[in-house]
Amino acid sequence: MASKGARSDLRQVPVPRKRGTSVRSVRKYKITPRSRSGAQESPLYGLKAGEWQKPYLRTSHGVLYNCDCMDLFRALGTGSIDTIFADPPFNLGKDYGHGKVNDRLEEKRYLEWCFGWLEESARVLKPGGSLFVYILPRWAYRFATFLDSRLAFRHWIAVCMKGTFPRGRKLYPAHYALLYFTKGEPKTFNRVRLPIPTCRHCGKDIKDYGGHRKYLNPEGLNLTDFWEDTSPNRHRKFKTRNVNELKIMIPARAIEISTNPGDVVLDPFGGGGSTYQAAQERNRLWIGCELGDCSPIRSRIEGMDSLSCSMSPPAILRTAFMDVRHDLSFLRVTT
Repeated sequence: MASKGARSDLRQVPVPRKRGTSVRSVRKYKITPRSRSGAQESPLYGLKAGEWQKPYLRTSHGVLYNCDCMDLFRALGTGSIDTIFADPPFNLGKDYGHGKVNDRLEEKRYLEWCFGWLEESARVLKPGGSLFVYILPRWAYRFATFLDSRLAFRHWIAVCMKGTFPRGRKLYPAHYALLYFTKGEPKTFNRVRLPIPTCRHCGKDIKDYGGHRKYLNPEGLNLTDFWEDTSPNRHRKFKTRNVNELKIMIPARAIEISTNPGDVVLDPFGGGGSTYQAAQERNRLWIGCELGDCSPIRSRIEGMDSLSCSMSPPAILRTAFMDVRHDLSFLRVTT
């Protein structure tokens, strides 16, 4: 995970408290690579601290950085984000391209890394802000245990997994977990309704609703914590980012539930950019980063609204950062 020629040490690192940061900092969970010269670098990927990180893309609603998520987290102020949607690597040994992401870590190291960005997620959320984490159940219960002392549990949303196969002496896996936590009582909770499902052949209702069909809300059914109308994630060994693996419906619903127009959404694992598209289409501001190839995200946003890519986001977005230039370049803080 460290840069070539560097060694990584797992240890607690004392960090002086800075203005706008919490005492319980992510830095006690991070991996700190050191180069042969002894110079300290940013966690996990060897990005140098003390440099200005320029935006890869700016739009009328958001800003994208081609960097490690921990660099972005450390640049954000405490209580600056309304909602976070995270779809991190699952540690399944996938090749995300260019060798920048090691997706096959020892369990301890993977959890150390995840607890780091989860801790920072809790820090940067506003009071009442929301965190959604899309992850395998294998890791979800560990994440939930970690978050339980930091945020308020709301839901374990089961996102239907289709086209599965038997895996050894286990039940067929049938869902992904979408963890939903808030920083105290949610400041925003919007009820999302779904169209009443009908048969694609005859057009009639699939269920009879016990004879109470006429009493259903004409705007549709209330969204539950079981989502069976989503497409499967593609677990090919070699993942290109030419096609986004996560259906836009998933981050879109999270955004609709937990934000209002003008709120700020953060996605620290950009992937194919579905969260940014969902946020922009719903008039939310967004901040994101992707360590790998960002060009598919640019293509996606340009294809959706090419005019927005020639504009800059509103000045209010700069208030989310602790030290940022006019062009939204942020300063990588020392580790």
